[in-house]
This record gives sequence, structure tokens and C-alpha cells, in this order.
Amino acid sequence: MAAKRTKAQKAATAKLVKFNKAKAKKSNGKKKTKTKTKTVTKTVTKSKTNKGDKKSPGVKRSLGIKSITGSKTLQKVALGVGGGLIATSLVNRFMPSSGIAKIAPAAGALALGGIEGLIGQFALNMFSPATGSNTNVAPQMEAL
Repeated sequence: MAAKRTKAQKAATAKLVKFNKAKAKKSNGKKKTKTKTKTVTKTVTKSKTNKGDKKSPGVKRSLGIKSITGSKTLQKVALGVGGGLIATSLVNRFMPSSGIAKIAPAAGALALGGIEGLIGQFALNMFSPATGSNTNVAPQMEAL
């Protein structure tokens, strides 16, 4: 069973009813509602899913001559070897008995190919026999 209401509660309810009736008379029963139209543009972005970093089956990467010659390191090595050969030939041509002939290949390789070219030039000298002129060796006398 519900408890009986007190006088204060009844007075508060009567006051609220009176307030609502007064409000209803002011509006004359006509309610005006303002309508606003909003245009909402949604941009939908597809989330990239990480599927184990698998490449799509349609894209195949070919490993051929193009990828080998396209390597920047290999290009620098080739430039270094070429620079060493050019420097050696120039020094032997214009200063055949000079002491610079020993360091000319390394200097030319470093100038054109950088550190990679210098390493390539040293590797080429390790695996190939010494070629070129022996400028620092005195010629022997022939026996008559």
C-alpha cells in the first residue's frame, strides 16, 4: 500500500498543474516547430588490413638484369673500377716513371665511385693479375 500524500506534496502538484495549464494557454494550442535540414557528407575510408604483408598475386617482382644493374652500390663499384683504370692509364701515359702510379688507381676509384668504388677497385686488384706497364722497374740490359 502506498503512503498517504502530505499537504506539501499536494500543494506542489497543484502548483505544477497550474503552471502547465498557463503554458498551454500561451501557446494557443499551436505548436510551431522549427525544422532545419542538414546535409551530412560522410567520407568513408577503407582501413588497411595487415594480412601478414602478403603481396597481391597479380604483382610479381622480376629479378633480372635490370634489378642488378639498377643497384646504386653496383653502379658506384663500376664507376670506381673505371675511374681507377682511367687514372692508371693517364699516369702511365704522361708520367711513366712517377711514384704517383702506385696510388693513381685508388685515387681515381675514390674520386669517381666513392668508398664503394675504392673497395671495388681493391677487390678487382686482389682477384686479377697485375696488368699494365711496370713503370717503377728499371729495364734490364740484354746480353749481346
